[in-house]
Amino acid sequence: MKHVDIVIVGGGVVGYSLAAGLLADTALQVMVVDAHDPAAASGGLDNRVIALAKRTVDEFTRIGVNWRNAARYPIRHIQVTDKGAAGLCELTASDYQLDAFGQVVSLAALGEVLQQHCDQPRCQQLTPETVASLTQRADGVTLTLGDGSTLDTSLLVLADGGRSGLAESVGIGREQDDYTQVAITFNVQTSEPHNHRAYERFTEHGPLAFLPYDADFSDKSRQGHGFSVVWTVSQSRAETLLGEGDVRFLAELQKAFGYRQGVISDVSTRLSYPLSLSTADALTAHRVVLLGNSAQTLHPIAGQGFNLGLRDVATLLHVINGAEDPGAHTVLQTYRQSRERDRQATITLTDTLVRTFSNRHFPLLAARNVGLMALNLWPLAQTEFVKLTTGYGTATPPLTNTGNR
Repeated sequence: MKHVDIVIVGGGVVGYSLAAGLLADTALQVMVVDAHDPAAASGGLDNRVIALAKRTVDEFTRIGVNWRNAARYPIRHIQVTDKGAAGLCELTASDYQLDAFGQVVSLAALGEVLQQHCDQPRCQQLTPETVASLTQRADGVTLTLGDGSTLDTSLLVLADGGRSGLAESVGIGREQDDYTQVAITFNVQTSEPHNHRAYERFTEHGPLAFLPYDADFSDKSRQGHGFSVVWTVSQSRAETLLGEGDVRFLAELQKAFGYRQGVISDVSTRLSYPLSLSTADALTAHRVVLLGNSAQTLHPIAGQGFNLGLRDVATLLHVINGAEDPGAHTVLQTYRQSRERDRQATITLTDTLVRTFSNRHFPLLAARNVGLMALNLWPLAQTEFVKLTTGYGTATPPLTNTGNR
């Protein structure tokens, strides 16, 4: 039977990030199994954009991934506001000796960069392919693939967003909390240049995020005027907005966002997805570990979920590096304990923000405005907020500092 040291199920950015890190930090053989056909449009990769926190950028740089080829746009300014209230906070990266708080990249482009990076003899990529079943043994896991073939691995990593059902097959369940909200994603252009500014605006229907990103609009003379938008609204509001023509949709967006970037125009195709908090009951089972959305799927507010998943990757790389057996109980126990504080802190933060900033209940409205004003005026609070948004908060483990072998 064929043996592979580590098998990763899921060919998204989290799965391929782990593969890239393993190739950089270890001498292990790696296999990525993904159900999507790479020849299909986007190969199953997400077409949204994401703000990579500075810690994530630093980790990609450390393991040699050329993330700069993923259409990057640095975030140098952040403005947080509450619609219809006085609360406001402005942050500038240079005030904290930073070039940028993070980088806005295309997830599909980043995925392609990672796939190319992993095109090495020690990394096999099986696509399209699935894992039909598995059997845990004392010294490994036997996998039966969709084509009927079998292989053996020391460690099985589930990075497929929980879609395969493999976590349930090893006794790991999930808790689901529906936010009854929908995220609408699209790109726009504005009459004023973005100047690398990002916005998080809280409205009566939910948060509205603008990230600097120049999409492929026909008018090339307006580069530097683009934003990728995530608009969170109630389910009924989403149905109405998605049914509107572009002119009416942009009018509603302008009303929610205001004119801080001038006139909003040229909206792209709108996509939507329902929002919920989904958490796995456990991060590990015998010789199995869950990463990214397989372990926890968060609300997009403040852009924390994706970067949390990449901190999962960084931590697993740290505990595997130098281990004789990557799937040993002591390795997975160390990983599980190392992730508890950061994971719980980030889940609690995003869930609290959603529940606090997605309604107009007067006591909460007053309290959050006081909080925003205090954040804007209190340097210590700003410093802690910047640490959190860049991925270097007190709950996060130290950055892996091992060099390439």
